[in-house]
Amino acid sequence: MAKKKTKGFVKYKRWFWGITLGSFSFIALVFLLASQGFLGVLPTFEELENPENNLATEVISSDGKTLGKYAAENRTPIKYKDLPNNIVEALIATEDERFYEHSGIDFRGTARAVLKPGSGGASTITQQLARMLFTGRKSRNKIKRVLQKVKEWVVATKLERQYTKKEIIAMYLNKYDFLNQAVGIRSAARIYFGKEPKELLVEESAMLVGMLKNSSLYNPLRRAEKVKQRRNVVLKQMNRNEFISLKEKDSLQQLALGLDIHKEGHSDGTATYFRSHLQKIMRKWVQKNPKPNGEQYNIFRDGLKLYVTVDSRMQQYAEEAIQEHMSNLQSYFFKEQKNNETAPFYDLEKTEIDKIIERAKKNSDRYKRLKTTGKSKKEINKIFNKKIKMRVFSWKGDRDTIMSPIDSIKYYKHFLRSGLLSVEPQTGHIKAWVGGIDNKYFKYDAVAQQKRQVGSTFKPFVYATAINQLKLSPCEEFPNTPYTIPKGKYGIPEEWSPRNSGEKYGGMMTLKQGLAGSVNTMSARLIDMVSPKNVARLAMSAGLKSKIRANPSIALGAVDLSLIEMVGAYATFANKGLRVSPMILTRIEDKNGTVLQEFTPETKEVLSEESAYVVLDLLKGVTQSGSGVRLRLPWEKPKYVTGYPYEFTNPIAGKTGTTQNQSDGWFIGIVPNLATGVWTGGEDRSTHFEEIAKGQGATMSLPSWALFMKKCYADPTLNISLEDFEQPENLTINIDCGKKIKTEEDEEIKEVVPEEDIDF
Repeated sequence: MAKKKTKGFVKYKRWFWGITLGSFSFIALVFLLASQGFLGVLPTFEELENPENNLATEVISSDGKTLGKYAAENRTPIKYKDLPNNIVEALIATEDERFYEHSGIDFRGTARAVLKPGSGGASTITQQLARMLFTGRKSRNKIKRVLQKVKEWVVATKLERQYTKKEIIAMYLNKYDFLNQAVGIRSAARIYFGKEPKELLVEESAMLVGMLKNSSLYNPLRRAEKVKQRRNVVLKQMNRNEFISLKEKDSLQQLALGLDIHKEGHSDGTATYFRSHLQKIMRKWVQKNPKPNGEQYNIFRDGLKLYVTVDSRMQQYAEEAIQEHMSNLQSYFFKEQKNNETAPFYDLEKTEIDKIIERAKKNSDRYKRLKTTGKSKKEINKIFNKKIKMRVFSWKGDRDTIMSPIDSIKYYKHFLRSGLLSVEPQTGHIKAWVGGIDNKYFKYDAVAQQKRQVGSTFKPFVYATAINQLKLSPCEEFPNTPYTIPKGKYGIPEEWSPRNSGEKYGGMMTLKQGLAGSVNTMSARLIDMVSPKNVARLAMSAGLKSKIRANPSIALGAVDLSLIEMVGAYATFANKGLRVSPMILTRIEDKNGTVLQEFTPETKEVLSEESAYVVLDLLKGVTQSGSGVRLRLPWEKPKYVTGYPYEFTNPIAGKTGTTQNQSDGWFIGIVPNLATGVWTGGEDRSTHFEEIAKGQGATMSLPSWALFMKKCYADPTLNISLEDFEQPENLTINIDCGKKIKTEEDEEIKEVVPEEDIDF
């Protein structure tokens, strides 16, 4: 009997060890097969060393702030040292309590998950990283899921041998998709809380770690209460693992999520128009600058770092200034249009208006999409006239409405547009770039894409040519009488006699009075003295790249130019006659910090230092008692002039410009280390204020300049100059006129048939 029992025990013992050893052997065989790639391709050593990521290209301002990114996935990796301790503690407490004890696989956790389903996941942080990097999402097929798990284990052990625990944590947090364009912990911290990861508070880190379970389910923009509950679970786990006290846990669980959303899409955030322009520049750059292996860089995947000249503080002030003034100015434009039967247009017949709307329709993305799908003209017209739900721009915030696409085109035609550009004259560095009022709804860039008639802001180039060639003094006097350039001279088909505003004539007038009052007859006289061709030559030498027609009418600004051309050329006066081409990039680095290219601006001597200084003296007269005097005097404030009175007391050289029918309003102002220009107008030249009081440059654009500069001066870290321009030694031209300056408004422009186009 005893022998039978002994034999039975031995039999069961053999079975037990056979099953146990067989199971271990089977598992070992599976691991061996998996490690050799028989269960599917595994990452190579090189792939483990350099896991493929879509890394966002980062645009970094001159003061070290991220302005935005170009990304297939909005990911900017950071190192472990840049993570706060609280997020590491929250991660370990919630996702992998024995992270520092295992080598990639937590067998205790696995056994618990098998024996007690629902007790918690068995995947370690390393396994989760392996899945994200190489094995993909969980399969629904049970057999495939088991094989996938085995591969996950193998990759996890390889990762543990290849990387330190700190590197694994950093890789994991850098890889995870937190949704809402937040791929990786840095993007998540910036988008959800508007800060860098190192600045995250305990409760903020807990929320982000809570999202790791399922960022779609725990999406703070959709399910805030659910996310808060999950965050509180993380805080509970942190207390359980003694990372925070019970008192801290109870206190933090009572807090709201404290979201501070900063979207990072291409049309979100700051410097959107600038980033769009930079993207075009980079597309050309990558074609000419391949990688060492001959491949082309991908700005959406290769994690380049673009160091730009824009200052994030000045950019913010510029955007705020445009928003403050334009939202106010627009309200008065809307009021005026209520009494305009052809709103928002003036001086147009119905047929002309219909052509404008039809042209806008054909230029729209909706029309182009419909055309590519083969829709007929009749079908397209039907779609454009059918009312649908849509979200539209307003100065009080985006609003949902119901209107037809054709009505939305008419709606947007009512909005005035504006652009601002600020350049450091000595370096050519562009410090602020505002291409419009909202990049999401108004894509066209008023800084670089758009060219509009510049009006009287062109006159300083006429005066500069006369001073540089003839050594004229600002005190030089000429008769304030009508001036005529005869037919045939410079190739014009009829005589040209520009009139002054209000037909004001009589007496003698100095050059300083002429520019301050924007007197047209003075400009006509000067351009005749030096010839239109020489004026065009100097202006283009100063940086104007567009063709300038060498005819007398350019003296009044009858030429279409961009804001970036005008501000860059004006900066030449502040830089002692030396032109420094505006630039936006200082260097480009790859994802490893290797410098791929550094940039230096082009320079060119345009006019003498003495001549440049004399022009600045003339331009100072404009803001002392000319058309820019609003910067100085606190008289009664018109409601449509934002932020008035400004009461600047420092030297400012500037010029206003107003074109025919108030279609364009300009102001360009210079202090010794900053040149800033503003343009304002409608999308179409027939969209404008009816009267010059609201439509002139001093009303439409000068206020934005003033608001911007006030903000800059209020920030002492920017060091914007309050001093006067440096006077050259041995100044030979007399600038002390000792006379009060007479003022006149800018005059409308009379076109003249050009003598020729000049393109130097």
